Amino acid sequence: MMLVKIPIESSKESAGCREAGNAVISQIPANYSNETGKNFSKFDLNIEEIHLDNSKLKQAHALIYENSIELIETNKKVVFLGGDHSLTFSTALAFKEVCDNENKQNREDKEPFLIIFDAHADCEEYSGIPNSRQWLRALIEKGFNAEKIILAGFRTGDSEEIAFLKSAGARIYAMKDMNDFEELCDIIMELARENNIYLSIDIDAADAVFVPGTAHPESAGLTSRQLVYFVQRISMLKNLRVVDITEINPKKDIKEATVKFGAKIAIEVLN
Repeated sequence: MMLVKIPIESSKESAGCREAGNAVISQIPANYSNETGKNFSKFDLNIEEIHLDNSKLKQAHALIYENSIELIETNKKVVFLGGDHSLTFSTALAFKEVCDNENKQNREDKEPFLIIFDAHADCEEYSGIPNSRQWLRALIEKGFNAEKIILAGFRTGDSEEIAFLKSAGARIYAMKDMNDFEELCDIIMELARENNIYLSIDIDAADAVFVPGTAHPESAGLTSRQLVYFVQRISMLKNLRVVDITEINPKKDIKEATVKFGAKIAIEVLN
């Protein structure tokens, strides 16, 4: 299993996120089993890092994009550890490129499908290189089919951002509408089933009480158990190819609660 650290920080508010990859990996036990009972050894993980310079974000995103294409092409499943959520702009574009090339070669029609868990829409207007509050708008404007995007867990943001997503065709499941989690997970999995799946987890999708170590902790979110439930079920889909875990900030954490939760998610994904 490929685990790739991407220590990107796209703005001052993200300062500290670059340390998350090492912090999360340090919390994965040497030998462990996930909740399905599958046993793993940490030493069997293939751990890499995309080395980048956060003072040169244009070059950093080019490196992320180029390396991600190769990683996705050559591995059954890749897990990216941020870093802030801006990394998904480049990793998802790389995923789209790989899927498009495979469809041409194999004469298939499996589109890239992006499932996002996030408290925010991340669709602010941008110029130049998008940061963690702008990446999703930039991704759609660069050609990722918004009709193949689901945003779940949203609860804080500008109405213009939501209007943009809706007009583009994305599906939004706000926290206020997420009452039957089993039914919603069934819907998400059915929509994604025939596609190549990318699961993007901004740790602030969980309620702030569970994840204090993030740039924008938000109350009234998913419990840690509920988010793990979604991750476990979506991870059962054989066409899940890419996962990212972002916005963990060890510098803002309390008793490593957020880092440990990030490790828990990684363990459940690595089944």
